[in-house]
Amino acid sequence: MPAEFEPHAQCWMLWPERKDNWRLDAGPAQKAFANVAKAISRFEPVTMCVSEAQLTEAASLLPSSVSIIEMESDDAWMRDTGPSFVTNNQGDVRGIDWGFNAWG
Repeated sequence: MPAEFEPHAQCWMLWPERKDNWRLDAGPAQKAFANVAKAISRFEPVTMCVSEAQLTEAASLLPSSVSIIEMESDDAWMRDTGPSFVTNNQGDVRGIDWGFNAWG
């Protein structure tokens, strides 16, 4: 599995919204995620996955350079909740299916 710092074609992010994880209804976190997405989008494509309930808010905070896709999730850490891919020595990419246990 490639490390987080390995070169990649695109950055995928999840919009923070869980009130039990983020203070002040996730408002400060959403602004921070929007700023991070904007900074990354200067160097590579960024797609933000956003729940239906948060589409309007996300669209108001994200720059047009960030693509938005409607997707439900239960966390904002794409590396843990999104798809995972592995590569072999020839550079072939394959998706894997595994169960993340939130570190035990």
